[in-house]
Amino acid sequence: MNIEQYLSDHDSLVYSNKGVSMLPMLRQGRDLMIVRRKREGERLKKYDVAIYIRPPHDYVLHRIIRVDEDGYVFLGDNCENKEYGIREEQVIAVMTAFVHKGKQIEVNNKGYIFYSRFWYFVYPLRRMCRRSKRFIKNIIKSIGRK
Repeated sequence: MNIEQYLSDHDSLVYSNKGVSMLPMLRQGRDLMIVRRKREGERLKKYDVAIYIRPPHDYVLHRIIRVDEDGYVFLGDNCENKEYGIREEQVIAVMTAFVHKGKQIEVNNKGYIFYSRFWYFVYPLRRMCRRSKRFIKNIIKSIGRK
C-alpha cells in the first residue's frame, strides 16, 4: 500500500522520515512526522511542510517557500536548491505535527512557527556558508596534492 492509498483510507499518517533534507527539524531514525491528506481544493500556505510526488513516483517532504497561482516552490530545510513548478495535484499531504526527540510539536506551536520563518530567513546565509566550506575544502585538497 502506498502513501496515497493509506491516506485515502485513514486521512492521517504517522511516519518516520528518510533522508537528511529536513534537518535539523527531522532526523532519520529518531523523529516522526504526522501528516494528513490534502483536501480537495485546499491551497496550502507558505511555510507549510507537505508531501508531494516527484516523478516518476518519489515521495518528498519539504517546506513550501512560495505559493504560485498554479502550484508551489519547495525547499528542504537542509537543502540548497529550490524545487520550482510543483503542481497542485502533486501535493498529497500536509504535516500537522512532528515528534522530535520524543516530544510532539504541533505546527501551530509558536516556537515551531518562529523556527520555520527564521530558518528560511537565514537561507541565503546558510547557502553561502556551505559554499564557502566546499571552497575551502577544495583549496585544502589541492594544496595536499602538491
